[in-house]
Amino acid sequence: MLVKYKNNEYRCSIELTLHLIGGKWKALILWYLGKRNMRFGELKRELPQITQKMLTKQLRELERDGIINRFVYNQVPPKVEYSLSEVGKSLLPILITLSDWGASYADQAESNI
Repeated sequence: MLVKYKNNEYRCSIELTLHLIGGKWKALILWYLGKRNMRFGELKRELPQITQKMLTKQLRELERDGIINRFVYNQVPPKVEYSLSEVGKSLLPILITLSDWGASYADQAESNI
């Protein structure tokens, strides 16, 4: 089933989904934002292996696609907070399922050693 999104064509909706939230960092960013709204530095502390450049890139892409919100407080110095949009919140059950699957897989793999 061909899926069109922003002048791109995807062979199926899973391909589009992976384009939007796939990769090493996006699902983890969404996971932490699902727990609470966070500032850039807080996300960076939760994901110590991500570079500042990559975190910025991933946040911009998630914001561009409407999956997260970026709120800039009118103060000096500027304060920016990230949160899940309604679309982003709709991903939480999927992320919980992925987390449960990973824990179950790890348990099974450990018991087979």
